[in-house]
Amino acid sequence: LVFLASHISKAVTLLVISAIPGQKTGHICYALALFLFQGVLSNISSITDLGGFDPVWLFLVVGGVMFILGFAGCIGALRENTFLLKFVMFLGIIFFLELTAGVLAFVFKDWIKDQLYFFINNNIRAYRDDIDLQNLIDFTQEYWQCCGAFGADDWNLNIYFNCTDSNASRERCGVPFSCCTKDPAEDVINTQCGYDARQKPVSEVDQQIVIYTKGCVPQFEKWLQDNLTIVAGIFIGIALLQIFGICLAQNLVSDIEAVRASW
Repeated sequence: LVFLASHISKAVTLLVISAIPGQKTGHICYALALFLFQGVLSNISSITDLGGFDPVWLFLVVGGVMFILGFAGCIGALRENTFLLKFVMFLGIIFFLELTAGVLAFVFKDWIKDQLYFFINNNIRAYRDDIDLQNLIDFTQEYWQCCGAFGADDWNLNIYFNCTDSNASRERCGVPFSCCTKDPAEDVINTQCGYDARQKPVSEVDQQIVIYTKGCVPQFEKWLQDNLTIVAGIFIGIALLQIFGICLAQNLVSDIEAVRASW
């Protein structure tokens, strides 16, 4: 019975550990790190307030740790190696770090909001400096139906879109096309739709017809509030999966040791 229970526990543990986003998360983080490392968004360290720290290394470390944990758990369950199975116990540390990060994010939500505002504004300044960064900003503004960090006037930070008299750009007092409201009848994107969109004396009512006037930070907060149940459910599901994996790994280790003790 102990032998049968051990094999059943082994099979279930292997399935759960395989389902834990360990190796998949590791692969995703590695792919994202290489994507950034190869020059895509190569100036990302310059637009973050991290003291010159390159976020690519964070993705590399997280990807490496998650891959090792997932790989060790799978091999440990297959080979009934208690040493490798005990690596899965590090999921408890990861779970604690995730819980700590969630609490800190709630406590320091105003600081996170300021950092997001700082990050978006730095992206606005560098809009024309990197084509990949430009595409990322355009995708964000189209998806959230927003313009700038807290409004369309944030584009005054960009040397091509600001409204100063010294700006000779044709895009002066305008916004990128991704800020424009979409006309369902248009099949081709009008990349010049944002020209003179902020030129005075355009009223705010008229402006809302042409471009999005809400900022991306408030729109992101609104999206979180509207999808709070889904977001919370995803995080709770991942947490429960991690706890379940830890419990099953510990149970399998105990079964293996019990079988070995009976020899």
